[in-house]
Amino acid sequence: MAVRRALILGGAGMLTECTAALIAEGWHVVVPSRRYAPLPADVGLGQARWVQADWSDPDDVAARASRVLDGPADLLVAWVHGQARGPILRAVEPLLAPDAPVVEVHSSIDLVLGVPDPVIDHPTQQVVLGAVAGRGSVRWLTQHEIAASVDDAIRRALAGRVPGVHQIGVVRV
Repeated sequence: MAVRRALILGGAGMLTECTAALIAEGWHVVVPSRRYAPLPADVGLGQARWVQADWSDPDDVAARASRVLDGPADLLVAWVHGQARGPILRAVEPLLAPDAPVVEVHSSIDLVLGVPDPVIDHPTQQVVLGAVAGRGSVRWLTQHEIAASVDDAIRRALAGRVPGVHQIGVVRV
């Protein structure tokens, strides 16, 4: 079986459960992030590699990721905020296989002008994270709720489902 490669931008924090799920399925996962966070241990054939990432230098992020990917990425999951989003996604685009799906994660707090269009020309599932309303209060999504939502988007992307925007929780844009 060929090695499947995933590039998860910002996957060492709230997306650690998604990283772990891919590793358990045998994926080679490369995780560029600003701060080191312990990644799940290698499971079976899968493995995870952390790469130091400074979002202000997109070309360096892409070069570092390329060195450890050891081939084109079959999946891109990206949770990159603000002005870094476009430059980072454009910098890593050449690392992707031609048919690689993309999953982008957005926090509703960052979406003043609505959900942005995909930056790169790959089939893209977008996840918009809101809050959970109940009994007169509002709370942020838990790490597990976020991971489950992103994992669902990953499954849709890998199944070749039509690209779309998936809202999780209450979003006020």
